[in-house]
Amino acid sequence: MRFYVFPVSAEVGYREGGMPIVREPLDPKISMWYFLAFYLRFWREKMGLSLTQCGEIMGVTRGTVSNFEAGRRRLQDDHARALDRHFGTGLLFQLLLWFARMAHDPNWGKQLVKYEQEATLIKTYHGQVIPLALQTDEYTWAYVQTSTRKDFEAAMERRVARKRSFFGRGDDVEMWATLDESVLAREVGGPGVMKAQLEHLLATSDLPQFSIRIVPFKSGAHIGVDGSLQVLSLESRDIAYSGAQNGGRLIEVPGEVRELSVMFDRIGAKALSEEGSREIIKRYLESYE
Repeated sequence: MRFYVFPVSAEVGYREGGMPIVREPLDPKISMWYFLAFYLRFWREKMGLSLTQCGEIMGVTRGTVSNFEAGRRRLQDDHARALDRHFGTGLLFQLLLWFARMAHDPNWGKQLVKYEQEATLIKTYHGQVIPLALQTDEYTWAYVQTSTRKDFEAAMERRVARKRSFFGRGDDVEMWATLDESVLAREVGGPGVMKAQLEHLLATSDLPQFSIRIVPFKSGAHIGVDGSLQVLSLESRDIAYSGAQNGGRLIEVPGEVRELSVMFDRIGAKALSEEGSREIIKRYLESYE
């Protein structure tokens, strides 16, 4: 049996005026997602296909294929099945996609931010911290200073930019936030910072694109103690994020996403109504008067 190694050439585009732009293929050792993108390009060039021809196989545009190969977008199940059928690779692309979804991705944070920018609905639960989009800058700064990051200013700049991006979308995105009462009880940044944060949370709860509900202490035990979670509804599918110490996990497998969505609903079943939640926020706010 002979094995052949097919070199993967650099991607070539053109600047205005005809000057070439050469893009090297992604390093497949960085992550399974990069390996999948690298291998897609490998097979496309091995078969002598253009970006447009490869896009026709998957039912996407030339630009989408370029984004797949550059790691800016990710293959989905129907794309992997189409590639396996066309290339006769059995389940190769489908298995690579499965392993990419299951493996730890060092770029998960950047990918999560991209998904947040595309989402039309974000359902989020947190039992320890007010979600970033609902934080005042002073509250955010208090948590940045407790982190292990060395460059506080850069970390703060990234978080503020992420908040501004969310609010900049206006009515194009909704947020349903469920918070444990402990989030309200924990004084972050001192009385002045916490008072302003509760005022901001109360004002935000009146906006039509937000639903903020509180799980009170008296509701007893609930599955939210396992950690924070998000479910993001994109145009064609949902993805989820499960928080943990030293990072988290981005979840794209449909079955697991449904499990996280059910968890969010079960936590919500323990929460007060929107009006009842506003009342409990007001009660904590009064303690700072």
